[in-house]
Amino acid sequence: MTAIGTDSQVTLHFALRLEDGTDVDSNFSHEPASLTIGDGNLPEAFERCLYGLVAGDRQSFTLPPEDAFGQPNPNNVQTFKRREFAPDLELEEGLVLSFADAAKAEVPGVIKAFDDDTVEVDFNHPLAGRTLTFEVAIIDVA
Repeated sequence: MTAIGTDSQVTLHFALRLEDGTDVDSNFSHEPASLTIGDGNLPEAFERCLYGLVAGDRQSFTLPPEDAFGQPNPNNVQTFKRREFAPDLELEEGLVLSFADAAKAEVPGVIKAFDDDTVEVDFNHPLAGRTLTFEVAIIDVA
């Protein structure tokens, strides 16, 4: 059997869960995903979990924030003037909006707090600071 290594073509089912068991993402009830190890589709720490696994393996890995999406960076929380948002936009905490960065690339921001004058937006990854469980079932390795 071929073990997963760099450049392996892998077909798998996966689930990403919070510490309380809540699914963040899962394809166990859908078609399996296919990817090439090292192509950038998975964060490096997630790929490292897969090294050495073979078709038929099912494993769960616990990843601390440092190995998953990092710790939240307070510099990624920014305050905007309320008037910079459309007047008819109904803001609510947790609302995800699209913003353009300096290079005009689209980046998501989560409304953290707001009042009549200001809006606080968190640009950290939504899973930053979270310990995650990464469960995989390897279907095929080529």
